This record gives sequence, C-alpha cells and structure tokens, in this order.
Amino acid sequence: MTETKRPINIHKGYHAHVYFDADTLEFASGLCSRAGELFGLKVGRVHQKPIGPHPKWSCQITFAGKHFDEFIPWIDKNRNGLTVLVHALTGDNLKDHTDYAYWLGDSVELELSIFAD
Repeated sequence: MTETKRPINIHKGYHAHVYFDADTLEFASGLCSRAGELFGLKVGRVHQKPIGPHPKWSCQITFAGKHFDEFIPWIDKNRNGLTVLVHALTGDNLKDHTDYAYWLGDSVELELSIFAD
C-alpha cells in the first residue's frame, strides 16, 4: 500500500483543490470563501461537476509558498473530513498532478489522460 503524500513547502506556487459532493457543497463553499478572506488567496469557482483531471466536484484555491505554513495547517484543521489535493505550480501539469501532488485526507485517482501529448 502506498502512503499518502502530505503537503510540503518546497515550491513557489500551489493550488489546493477542495473536493466535495452535493451533501457537503455548502460547507465546502464556505470553507473556500473563508480561506480567501483570511489569507487573501484567490478562490476559483465552485464546480458542481468533475472538471479537468478532478473526478469530483471541486473548488480551487491558489496560493504561494509564503502562505503555505499558515494556510495548510488551517485548511487541514477546518476541512471537516473533506479531501484536499494540494499540488505545485511548476508549469508541468503532469508532474504537478503526480510527482508534486499532496493530499489532506484520502487521495483520489485523477484523470491524468488530459495531460497526454
């Protein structure tokens, strides 16, 4: 069994994708909004369908390495059981979603075929 990789602060930029479903939509939306307000982060749309490599409903939060040490413990503490994918922004989408993908909660299999050349 492979151990889930926890987020580490070694990159300049990151996305956090909060995964949710119909039952947790309201909570997840509020969590993402609070993260944006508390940390001054860019919060994307709340997607109520799978989008890109993400097989679940999700909301994206963009943040820099300088926010990592405050933001990651906060979202981990406040995610209330939701899964959060945290991945680097290096310009290589495949590596960002594989080698540089980290998880809060259970990992989810991503749809990586969209990154095939």
